[in-house]
Amino acid sequence: MSLLEVEGLTHSFGENILYKNASLILNKGEHIGIVGQNGAGKSTLIKICTGQLIPDNGKIIWQPDITIGYLDQYAEIDRAFTMKEFLKTAFSKLYDMERQMIQLYEKAADGHPQSLERAAYYQEQLEMADFYTIDTAIEQVANGLGLLAVGLDRPIGEMSGGQRAKAILAKLLLEKPDVLLLDEPTNFLDKDHVTWLAEYLSDLENAFLVVSHDLCFLDRIANRICDIDNNTITKYYGAYSEFQQQKTLLREDYIRQYAAQQKEIKKTEEFIRRNIAGRKAKMARGRQKQLDRMDKLEALEHKEMIPSFHFPVLPLTNTEHLSVKHLAVGYHDPVVSGIEFGIQGGEKVVITGFNGVGKSTLLKTLIGQIAPLQGHCKFSDQVTLGYFEQDLLWEEPEQTPIQIILDAHPDLAIKDVRRNLARCGISREHALQPIRTLSGGEQAKVKMCLLTLTPCNFLILDEPTNHLDIQAKESLKTALCNFPGTVLLVSHEEAFYRDWTQRVIHIEKPAL
Repeated sequence: MSLLEVEGLTHSFGENILYKNASLILNKGEHIGIVGQNGAGKSTLIKICTGQLIPDNGKIIWQPDITIGYLDQYAEIDRAFTMKEFLKTAFSKLYDMERQMIQLYEKAADGHPQSLERAAYYQEQLEMADFYTIDTAIEQVANGLGLLAVGLDRPIGEMSGGQRAKAILAKLLLEKPDVLLLDEPTNFLDKDHVTWLAEYLSDLENAFLVVSHDLCFLDRIANRICDIDNNTITKYYGAYSEFQQQKTLLREDYIRQYAAQQKEIKKTEEFIRRNIAGRKAKMARGRQKQLDRMDKLEALEHKEMIPSFHFPVLPLTNTEHLSVKHLAVGYHDPVVSGIEFGIQGGEKVVITGFNGVGKSTLLKTLIGQIAPLQGHCKFSDQVTLGYFEQDLLWEEPEQTPIQIILDAHPDLAIKDVRRNLARCGISREHALQPIRTLSGGEQAKVKMCLLTLTPCNFLILDEPTNHLDIQAKESLKTALCNFPGTVLLVSHEEAFYRDWTQRVIHIEKPAL
């Protein structure tokens, strides 16, 4: 039984065409992973399915009366709610039913026996919906996503962006909609919590569409792969590793068929050209009709833009570049305290710890955006910083990447701006679109491009891989390996940093 049918989907941003007459069917119980390069249209497809975007052409047909859950990591939440109060809103209909049941029992006790039957029906419905185990369900999901360590009584307003995103995901899982639509659900999760989410989703009976660049995660959860490539959407059966093999074989077969057809077309056109006015004119006209009726295969467009990042370096020595002593960081109260470490010139260090422990707050304190609450941190006089902030926030979201680069580097010629953006994986079409219309991965590449245009000898990077596809991650890893300067990285992706960092600073837990 199909839950969602996408028919004749065509959509573009300016000159950048994402889909041409594409289609997709989501059936009951299917677990679909959506893959494709940054900018291929993965997040756009989710937004079209949820009605946030209206496509240029095509139909989005949902089965009536099914519930749809969409992970909006940036949704507004009442900041006065505690986390538990927020998670309980996943069961608001059941709590409403409980209130009605209590009122009916009270009416029955006041001499209205006809209310008793309705109250008993509500109680039976609550029991069938496991209403009396809600607290246990909340604790299980909160624990799986690492929220118990934050505290269920913590107000939403005191939580980090990553913690709020996890709370939104937890509420969505607790609601158990018929279809889940998840866009990069692992971005704010640590390794253990990614493992828990993968097990949860793989055991789920309900259907889902998941966008992710975490290929190990996709291999665990998906029994179908939806590949967005060459302006079309192709559905493959099996896990991600099986999809890769199938796609390679199908692509090779298509290329052979295309080459054979092109050879036949050229041969036929040459026959027509030689004979259209001679003794075999009738035969030539027949061949022309055959050619006109032929279902011609389209050439595969090679749109793949693999970025090549390079960070220009300033001179440095191997003396201590950063000294941190008795540091406490936070906005009003300490999020984490007692931090002490030093980093030598040329050293590559990663900071790990669960979300909300204060990693991003620590980086913002080091670069001077936030004042330390206690202790001190000091860079050596020779340090020139380069900083990558994980949040995709822009002062003027209507500006194009070209305008953003020019504002930061007005001395650059337009052709040099285009060349640098292309080197970082931004196509000509995307370079002319408003930055707000680009995918998270493309926006991250624009931020990375800004970083590559200013020489430094100390790079500080806060979760730079969150939105990047596999090719961009590999390019970034190579660039950081080749960068002779100092690197301080915050990352939850062990596979990204394991091979090239020399030291791990693990922040254990937030201050009480």
